[in-house]
Amino acid sequence: MKKLLSIAILTCLGTYATSAQELYMPRNIKAAYAKGTRTMNGKPGPNYWQNHGKYTMEIKVDANTKVVSGTEDIVYSNNSTDTLRTLTIRFVNNLHKPTAPRGGSVSQDFLSAGLNISAFSVDGKTIAVNTKDWGTVGNVRLKKPLAPKSKTTVKIDWDYPLSKESGREGQIDPTTFYVAYSYPRISVYDDYNGWDRIPHTDRAEFYNDFNDYTFSVKAPKNYIVYATGDLLNPDEVLQPEIASRLKKSYLKDEIQHIANEQELKDGKVTLQKDWNTWKFTANHITDVCFGLSSTYLWDAASVVVDAKANRRVSTQAAYNVKSKDFPNSVKNNLYALNWFSNNWPGVPYPFSKMTAFQGFADMEYPMMVNDSDSGDPVFAQLVQDHEVAHTYFPFYMGINETRYAYMDEGWATTLEYLIGIAEHGKEAADKFYKTFRVQRYINDKSAEEDQPIISMSDQVSGAGYGNNSYGKASLSYIALKDMLGDDLFKKSLHHYMDNWNGKHPIPWDYFNSMNTGSGQNLNWFFQNWFFTNNYIDLVLTKPQISNGKATFVIKNEGGFAIPFDILVTDTEGKTETIHKTPAVWKVNQKEMTMTINTNHKIKSIKLDGGIFMDATPTDNVYEVK
Repeated sequence: MKKLLSIAILTCLGTYATSAQELYMPRNIKAAYAKGTRTMNGKPGPNYWQNHGKYTMEIKVDANTKVVSGTEDIVYSNNSTDTLRTLTIRFVNNLHKPTAPRGGSVSQDFLSAGLNISAFSVDGKTIAVNTKDWGTVGNVRLKKPLAPKSKTTVKIDWDYPLSKESGREGQIDPTTFYVAYSYPRISVYDDYNGWDRIPHTDRAEFYNDFNDYTFSVKAPKNYIVYATGDLLNPDEVLQPEIASRLKKSYLKDEIQHIANEQELKDGKVTLQKDWNTWKFTANHITDVCFGLSSTYLWDAASVVVDAKANRRVSTQAAYNVKSKDFPNSVKNNLYALNWFSNNWPGVPYPFSKMTAFQGFADMEYPMMVNDSDSGDPVFAQLVQDHEVAHTYFPFYMGINETRYAYMDEGWATTLEYLIGIAEHGKEAADKFYKTFRVQRYINDKSAEEDQPIISMSDQVSGAGYGNNSYGKASLSYIALKDMLGDDLFKKSLHHYMDNWNGKHPIPWDYFNSMNTGSGQNLNWFFQNWFFTNNYIDLVLTKPQISNGKATFVIKNEGGFAIPFDILVTDTEGKTETIHKTPAVWKVNQKEMTMTINTNHKIKSIKLDGGIFMDATPTDNVYEVK
């Protein structure tokens, strides 16, 4: 198509933002920067620290009583500069107690008695612990304070019942259980808030230290255990042929059917001892979980995620024989792990395994996802992509999801969209993204629910939580990608990830890292997207057309610094597209003036934001009469 339009001329009126914008910081965050635990160049400061636990656990699941019990030894290192007089213990599964904080009503089958601690000791000295009134967080006063830069050994014996109704964990069917949040853990003590004592509601997700785990799961015969970490003893729990298939899957892209329906029925999968003890290990990771079943089919393969190191990752699937989606699960994960490693975020998948377990949650865990069976293979792939993308945020980057859910859900939503383009084409990916990530936000009738993204996630609810965490945050990342271009955006993102992988970044670390990584002061952009009540709404005013020129004002009624296209169609039916990045709003975030020179008579001018859906699209089009 021949060129219809000459250079577009942009005129900006007034000044509403500058590159010197100083971003708001709460007092506790300012204090962390003042103490030197974080720095304005985006890197952890010279005084940065984080605490650490070395967990050794023996866990047992009774398939008859549906009780999980265990004993654990935690060597806990206080790397902080503070003396700790209490330990804050977190047990998320207490969500099932009738008195636990929740976001809505639940059924009787969801409720249970919760955690029972039968023994608790610190450095060999018993401490009486009464969990009767505990919610998801409890405090234990130490007999001897834990000094800075010192260690203590905590031993806990515990048990709890699996809830009959499964959500993120619990009983999936009479032969299948997903066991997550299954052990009492020492909560995070950090440099900006001290002990993390925020109650864990049914909406909240991860904020854990990076710990080392060695653990075993004792399960009845015929039950296969799928867990975070590397299986250390396949020959001690699996029959020789099954163990051989599993080991073969570690070396090949070809999908291996490790255990089929008939083998499971005939008792030809696990060793036929009354109980088998499955042993696993995982280091420098934020959590471990496992699922077990005596009836689920088992597939596996592996994929090279780092060509330079020739490092392979095992990808496995456990699923009901009637599943419509999961027969494709390993195939989809082979693609996803390769794509995420080599495209976006372009960081090799950092762990040794990824297991997809059929449940009800559509929920991510370290090295595992608990996904539902939708019956729609395209949708199932997108959901699995989203949960696997969480590997990077919050498990590679130790995000505090409870406070800043947009730091991980927004990225998982963005990665889900980008891989969706590769899998199904841009048109299909755009349609899914608009329908599930933007439309609900744009069409929300209760606009007062719309709070600045920077709002703490545990202080917003309903649509406000969903919009901030998923759609709005993702749009901000995609807008920044559009403005910087792919190469500079990836360079900046990698700078952020290199700074904070294995650590605990907060939003200001992201802002500062992206500034440094890009070599630009982007605070005007972050102020616009994270600290305002802006939304998406452009208005095209009536053009002044004369002498082959069209001059018009584009008003940014909503305020967000978004990318958009200007589509100019002439009377011959030919359309030219002029793309504008968010940079056009840097100086004046209220309006911009555009002049177009054309050799043809203009029929219409239209603004198109693509996935940046406009709140009032009717005022984005002007038809020349």
